[in-house]
Amino acid sequence: MKSLLSSKPVLWFLFLFNLVVAAVAPLVVDGAQGIATAVGMGVVSLGAGVGLLRGSGKATV
Repeated sequence: MKSLLSSKPVLWFLFLFNLVVAAVAPLVVDGAQGIATAVGMGVVSLGAGVGLLRGSGKATV
């Protein structure tokens, strides 16, 4: 499972999908729930982005 989650295509999907959801959530969901969703998805997106940056120096197999 770790090798799947650390693969570049999966990290790109997590980064972009969660970034879009984080940007749209406050507009779609009202109140604190929209803000909490945006923050949570933003954290996941940042984590995937960090994973992409850390993995950029490694050769993928």
